[in-house]
Amino acid sequence: MKMITAKPKVLDAPAAGTVRISVVEDDALVREQLVHQLNRAAGFTIASHHCSAEDALEQIPQVKPNVVLMDINLPKMSGIECVRRLKLELPGTHFIMLTVYEDADAIFKSLLAGAVGYLLKGRSASSAQVVDAVRDATRGGSPLNSLIARKIVQYFHHQQTDSEAGHQLSQREREVLELLSKGLLYKEIADALGVNIETIRKHCHNIYEKLQVSSRTEAVVKYLGR
Repeated sequence: MKMITAKPKVLDAPAAGTVRISVVEDDALVREQLVHQLNRAAGFTIASHHCSAEDALEQIPQVKPNVVLMDINLPKMSGIECVRRLKLELPGTHFIMLTVYEDADAIFKSLLAGAVGYLLKGRSASSAQVVDAVRDATRGGSPLNSLIARKIVQYFHHQQTDSEAGHQLSQREREVLELLSKGLLYKEIADALGVNIETIRKHCHNIYEKLQVSSRTEAVVKYLGR
């Protein structure tokens, strides 16, 4: 059987409404299987296929696919970083990650980079599952399972909690934290605000509790990254 090369394959004048798909996968057999599965599906056409993130970064912005199937574990640059970069150029493109097993952390990082879901590749995914995942993405869906969905909820709940804690700081506590971020010592902050050093220590204690941190460095990092 003739193997599919890594060079992008661009189809001329696809039919109106056709979903154009790019595949980024370093395993030639898996890449060939995906291309074959998607080319057979009604309403789909392969815009390009690539064996590396580097090739994808160069070619995919030119072919402007509707959907990209992206392997997470590529040989040099990761699929996660590739998605992060491509999403900046192609904000309307839907990215689905390809993985051989459900690595929750890697999938979650992919979602933060701009992916809409993931798909188990190789023998784990039938033709119907591949097609359904792509159709789901084009309709605004996210191919995910409950474990990944739970991580997303926990992440945004944590972000909301951090933000709410920051809003709980008093005006004087914000002033103290601003001076801490500039590297001033407690005595220097006390002098700048016209209070005694014990008052500053009390403010810092309250700041640590509200921000749920245990050190000056953590407090400043959270403050600057708010």
